[in-house]
Amino acid sequence: MPAPSAATFQRLADLIAIPDAAERTTRPVVEAFTGRELATVPVGTAEDAKAAIDRARTAQVAWAKLPVEKRAAIMHRYRELVLSRREQLMDMAQAETGKSRVSAQEEVLDISMTARFYARVAPKLLRPRKATGMLPVLTKTTVLHHPKGVVGVIAPWNYPMTLAVSDAIPALLAGNSVVLKPDSQTPYCALAVVELLYEAGVPRDVFAVVTGPGTVVGTAIVENTDYLMFTGSSETGRLLAEQAGRRLIGFSAELGGKNPMIVTAGVNLREVTNAAVRACFSNSGQLCISIERIYVEKSIAPEFIRMFGARVREMSLGPDYDFGTEMGCLISESQVKTVTRHVEDAVAKGATVVAGGKARPDLGPLFFEPTVLTDVPEDAECYRGETFGPVVSIYPVDDVEEAIREANDTEYGLNASVWAATKAQGEAIAARVRAGTVNVDEGYAPAWGSTDAPMGGMGISGMGRRHGAEGLYKYTEAQTIATTRLLNLDGPRGLPRRVWAKMLAPFVKSMQWLPGR
Repeated sequence: MPAPSAATFQRLADLIAIPDAAERTTRPVVEAFTGRELATVPVGTAEDAKAAIDRARTAQVAWAKLPVEKRAAIMHRYRELVLSRREQLMDMAQAETGKSRVSAQEEVLDISMTARFYARVAPKLLRPRKATGMLPVLTKTTVLHHPKGVVGVIAPWNYPMTLAVSDAIPALLAGNSVVLKPDSQTPYCALAVVELLYEAGVPRDVFAVVTGPGTVVGTAIVENTDYLMFTGSSETGRLLAEQAGRRLIGFSAELGGKNPMIVTAGVNLREVTNAAVRACFSNSGQLCISIERIYVEKSIAPEFIRMFGARVREMSLGPDYDFGTEMGCLISESQVKTVTRHVEDAVAKGATVVAGGKARPDLGPLFFEPTVLTDVPEDAECYRGETFGPVVSIYPVDDVEEAIREANDTEYGLNASVWAATKAQGEAIAARVRAGTVNVDEGYAPAWGSTDAPMGGMGISGMGRRHGAEGLYKYTEAQTIATTRLLNLDGPRGLPRRVWAKMLAPFVKSMQWLPGR
């Protein structure tokens, strides 16, 4: 199955919110598997981003007036379109990122599940809510949720489809408009899924895509929008948080992770081994929530290392636009260099390579073997630093207490995986791990895919949450309207003020027995 056609790239390029795009400076977009040029993309400017934001601000007024039920109906149509075009979307995801077909399918399914969840719950969550008033009967209190205005989304290259639109879906349902800056390496992935939003009924100016460098287009988005959603590195997240803080606009981010897995005695090692392959090497390890550290009780560590190493050495690796291979390639030469540096550094300092450990230029320019290390010393770069590639280190531990301590010995706190003899033991361990999501008896998918529950990071792994009610409400401004009825705080007519003042304290004290007090 080939990469998308030139006509497909041209059609999608016409959706970019840059006037006279054909006359602009362009940059190449390449097929990750081979390095050949697929298309070019115009390099936008700060003025292009500001113009798109201005149009989005105007369009947002009419979009917000549309009943939320109608916006939800558009998202239901969008979900259906995404599923019906899944083959073409997976082709594009593989072409630009080099990920396996299975990992590409994860993106399509995630977009579908997110659209379905928020289309179902948004009308209820955004409905005016009655709240307990200050004085029962005498005070009527209502909470409304207004849209922020224009939401800026800066999306990464590793999951360039779902992270371009899944965070935008609740923003749109809340009545906001969106301006998106996709990563320059994967712009057509974003355009492919945004095209279906337009087809479903979202107006072009309500969701604009501006391509260009983060230092230019991204900065303009931070400086001119009303809320910022970012997915990327912790280092960049810090910078954007500072910029958003200076403007006092809301900011939410999912950032880096050095995610641990804990494996205790009494588990089914074959089941753990197979799941660990998914947890560590999905999307070639280029996943913020993938596992990079495994802590195994010493009584079972030798057998786990033997079984896991054998399974990883058997993994299929290659450029395949089908479900025939388990792992694809990395996104760029810089990622290959980072992974190579981390492995070589660890080995030079005493680490042992159990599986993998080297690049595979015979398969393509960006392939690197899935790699398992043991005996990694604390001064190795990959001991604490995020590799963001197909490298995992195994550490035998004396007991569960040591495993929990080691798992929590990090600045990061995004995701974790726990495997224990029983579900109850696994859940008890999970509650003590400092991470925004913890999966018991799996790697990352169940917590991520539970769209009704919040997902995000602790420590330097992020701010705010996506998914759940929090993932919708963050794009709104809550407003409380309190209406006084029958009499106001002056008290009943004719009653002396001194008498009324003395009555208030006993009255307030009696309210403690009322529901909600």
